[in-house]
Amino acid sequence: MKVLGNSSVKVTPIAFGAWAIGGWMWGGAEEASAIAAIRASYDNGITTIDTAPVYGFGKSEELVGRAMQGIARDKYQILTKYGLNWKSDRGEFFFDTKFDDGSPVKIYKLSSRESVIQECEDSLRRLKTDYIDLLQIHWPDATTPIAETMDAVKELIKQGKVRAAGVCNYTATQVEEALKTLDIVSNQVPYSMINRDIEKEVLPQAIEKKMSIIPYSPLQRGLLTGKIKPDHQFNDGDTRDGNKFYTKENIIRANRLLERIKPVADAHNATLSQLVINWTTRQPAMDCVLVGARNEQQVKENVKALSFTLGDDELAMINEAVSAFELAAV
Repeated sequence: MKVLGNSSVKVTPIAFGAWAIGGWMWGGAEEASAIAAIRASYDNGITTIDTAPVYGFGKSEELVGRAMQGIARDKYQILTKYGLNWKSDRGEFFFDTKFDDGSPVKIYKLSSRESVIQECEDSLRRLKTDYIDLLQIHWPDATTPIAETMDAVKELIKQGKVRAAGVCNYTATQVEEALKTLDIVSNQVPYSMINRDIEKEVLPQAIEKKMSIIPYSPLQRGLLTGKIKPDHQFNDGDTRDGNKFYTKENIIRANRLLERIKPVADAHNATLSQLVINWTTRQPAMDCVLVGARNEQQVKENVKALSFTLGDDELAMINEAVSAFELAAV
């Protein structure tokens, strides 16, 4: 177990990322599979779960709550979020999307004091618990002063409904502002071997402030599994199509990187995905790496990422390959 920042919250080196299970639930079979995946994660020693209200518009949190019924609450850790509003047009417009039934819905960033407190109550109900281990703002909200938002979370901590506070997708400047009001213990941000922007400011700040980084998309949305080829055809609506990481040239470059480090994976009888996840857990301040799964088999594959230890020479070789990688300009 690792400790988030200077809090008392202990987490596993990788967490069950519950975004996918909330986004595409089309009936009983998928729900049963999602619940089985969460339980398999717990049974295999991954006791930390990261979710959010917006994942399936409450569905992900509800599934987590159902999956963990009957397990002593102090045996697992719930990380959830607040700050995305789909119930009204209040806040900063973020994006258009659709409900499961295909009807349109607009998402707004909203983290006013009133909404933070209400969202926490809603999350507690869906999660079937009386406290949240780490409550995180999902995205910065330009319509609400950061001090107001953090003061609301401070109140929830005083009430015993939240153990520790974190942020997501915050810049170093926004973190500095938040720290004036509240002791922030973590920043959840995108990070992978080929997406290392946080190394400029966000990561050094976390190290200096003794905060944890909770990296998401460590596999760069599937690109670092080695299964995506330059001629890959994306399904309609797949947002990776046209994404800068998924241009033909960058898929070629990513696969070239994977070819360089594959001998290390082979030496440990591991997949490329497992090697990438393992490497990510070894990076400074990255105390809880988010890895998604939709079924038991994916969970078991993810858990194997922690079954081997990289030697110093192997880490040096991987780091050299990672440092040599450059994204092609789009």
